[in-house]
Amino acid sequence: MPGIVTYGTYVPYNRLQRSKIGAALGSGGGPGTRAVASFDEDTTTLGVEAARRCLRGTDVTPEALYFASAVPAYADKSNATAIHAALDLPSSVFAVDECGSPKSGIAAVGNAYWRRGPALAVCADIRVGLPGGADERDGGDAAAALLLDDGPGIAELIAHASATGEFLDRWRVPGAKTSKVWEERFGESKYVPLAQEAMAAALKQVDMTADQLDVVIVTGLAARAVRSAARGTGVAPEKLADDLSATVGNTGTAHPWLMLANVLDQAEPGQTIGVVILADGAEAIIFRTTDAIADHQSAETVAQQVAAGNDGLDYQKYLTWRGLLDREPPRRPDPERPAAPPSSRSEHWKFGFVGSRDRSSGAIHLPPMRVSMKGGAVDDMEPIRMADVPATIATFTVDRLAFSLSPPVVAAVIDFDGGGRFQSEVTDVDPADVKIGMRVEMTFRKLFEADGVQNYFWKAKPIRG
Repeated sequence: MPGIVTYGTYVPYNRLQRSKIGAALGSGGGPGTRAVASFDEDTTTLGVEAARRCLRGTDVTPEALYFASAVPAYADKSNATAIHAALDLPSSVFAVDECGSPKSGIAAVGNAYWRRGPALAVCADIRVGLPGGADERDGGDAAAALLLDDGPGIAELIAHASATGEFLDRWRVPGAKTSKVWEERFGESKYVPLAQEAMAAALKQVDMTADQLDVVIVTGLAARAVRSAARGTGVAPEKLADDLSATVGNTGTAHPWLMLANVLDQAEPGQTIGVVILADGAEAIIFRTTDAIADHQSAETVAQQVAAGNDGLDYQKYLTWRGLLDREPPRRPDPERPAAPPSSRSEHWKFGFVGSRDRSSGAIHLPPMRVSMKGGAVDDMEPIRMADVPATIATFTVDRLAFSLSPPVVAAVIDFDGGGRFQSEVTDVDPADVKIGMRVEMTFRKLFEADGVQNYFWKAKPIRG
């Protein structure tokens, strides 16, 4: 049976303290924090970062990539292909979207599972609610990626059952920023029986009872229904997994797999993990960890990412990033839409951050060049991917006039370990903290959006932890 070979997660650096919502509006808010995607992040960039962490340290190349999100950056165009390009995967790797609702994540993982070969499922969401509402308070932004392949891996899937239902508890018309929600008691009345049905069917497949499970994950956007379904699982409360609501928030499409990753970060061999997902019905999945989990190390655990977050984000800045507060931009011309042909010609550089290295002198060129800066050799280059190579800031400037949704812009000249120099924007940093000698790593982001075109490229961010 196919199993999880490895996994990766990405929780954005920025956090919003919920108390700031109440302080600004006089209502809403509450305890804890929610994860917030930066102004230069969308579900595609979140997915890239989770997938990079997933594939780091493994020599397995996926044969397919399935991307799921309820809020994709593009319609009428695949978003999975941008993730494919940013990972610098071979053109033979199939890439497709599974988008439209939080249940899309189940389709992505399911397709990766049933493919019977190495396949990557990437799930990401940015949850936006009206100011002062429950979706704003309880939502969160994150991504998770699972690499599945034949064989048990670190966790084998041993049971899966579905209970599908059609009812209107949550909806959002295309183009709308926020969702509408029906009264939660109605969702509770529909979801709980479906969850019980799915869980009973999954347990029957493996001849187990609920109290024999070691950990149970129950998740969904209908918070009241999730609480009731969790109580109805028949397991002790201490066996229920942390829902990350106090530190990250509910990340929608990504959340079941983010919670699963958090459990696997701490799991031991031979544990059984039940996952119940409430989304237009209910899904119940049971995993069993293998001996290989003892030797597995995440590139960065969920707990480590939560601990490394910045909880000083202003509420006004959060509203600006989400497009809910239209503020005066810096006085520079708005960016122009990038043209498709040159973007296509430079795909390996623009998306994969692939430079060139002179075969004779070893000089690394960013962007890639035909003529070497050392020795002048012509067309004697080999491609070299620099996305995972750390660097050091050699010099920098702070530009308070350049167009940005989060001015000022920090631009730095960075020197990569082993060679290669590049001028890069620095993100996820307070300008006052930038210093010559600061260690940075590359991250896939948006430079800007113009005429609906997402201009993706790479930026530097501080190495923390």
